[in-house]
Amino acid sequence: MRVGVDGRSLVGGGARGVAHYTGALLSALATGYPDDEWRVLLPRGVVAPVPAGVLAVRSTLPGRLLHGSAAAVGRPRADRMLGGDLDVFWAPAPAPLAVSRGTPLVLTVHDRSWEERPGDFTPYERAWHRAARPKALARRATRVLCDAEVVRADLVRAWGLPPERVRAVPLAPAAGLERAPASAPPQYLLFVGALEPRKAPDVLLAAYALARSLGVSAELWFAGEGRLAPLLEGPGVRRLGRVDDAELAGLYAGAVALVLPSRIEGFGLPPVEALAQGTPVVASDLPVLREVLGEGGALFVGVGDEKALAEALIRVTRDAGLRSSLAAAGRRATAGLSWAATAQATREVLAEASRRPSIASPG
Repeated sequence: MRVGVDGRSLVGGGARGVAHYTGALLSALATGYPDDEWRVLLPRGVVAPVPAGVLAVRSTLPGRLLHGSAAAVGRPRADRMLGGDLDVFWAPAPAPLAVSRGTPLVLTVHDRSWEERPGDFTPYERAWHRAARPKALARRATRVLCDAEVVRADLVRAWGLPPERVRAVPLAPAAGLERAPASAPPQYLLFVGALEPRKAPDVLLAAYALARSLGVSAELWFAGEGRLAPLLEGPGVRRLGRVDDAELAGLYAGAVALVLPSRIEGFGLPPVEALAQGTPVVASDLPVLREVLGEGGALFVGVGDEKALAEALIRVTRDAGLRSSLAAAGRRATAGLSWAATAQATREVLAEASRRPSIASPG
């Protein structure tokens, strides 16, 4: 099977988010299915981390012109730039994209946050999503992938997609996140993710200030970047910026708990990674997180409820038995997740959508 991949998310995307999803899954696909051809399209003149076993093809256009031309006139066609003989084209996230009608398209949609919470995005980000036309792209796609059954049901309902064309394929902890030894004191609570409104680091900061005033001595560490970063200051607060997988493993292992106060999520990868390190999780009570983590896999609190979150921080820092039970339940719920399994399920969808629908076993 000859598979084309939109590799633009790999460019300057850092270690997390869609860039992480694309890189980790593409690496697992190329490793597990070496008899397939994996061709990734990149803008002209860029350097991006392309996994071994994947052919990088650079467009004749720079990134912004490639995006703008695809959005405005439907040219150039991404599949044609990759040779024109593809069996299927995979887009790991909605983006301004033109693909020939005769080429099957598989599109991954991680959530509808830009539709549900447009105020959380900058004017540029909102313009980007308008240009990408995710709903129209999903309706044109042969198959649509998402990360959880909750998101699948939402896409079917909100966009009117045929249920049989939408598949939920869960994600997994990073392969490079080997079990790390816990670090020495100080004790700290950990946030991992984009420092953006939809991830609610501001809610966590307010809850932490309240918990600290009531005697919590653990520090609060933010690992990530984003436009809310300058606001995240106060006694006991540290901003770590972007961290790599090796650093992240140690941070997870040494934390009292990971805290995920998000207002919306498409899967929730940081809590899965934290649980792989034996670290308990405090998280917003979102249906997708209950699906991924299990009913007892986290200490759930109401979305945006600063007081309830402060109470949860107090409980998790003071109760070692609670931390142990949360970590054990979460590990049970997420034990079967691996990028090899994600790759197998994704490859099955790609093959189903392609002109050659035979399902191969991993090599």
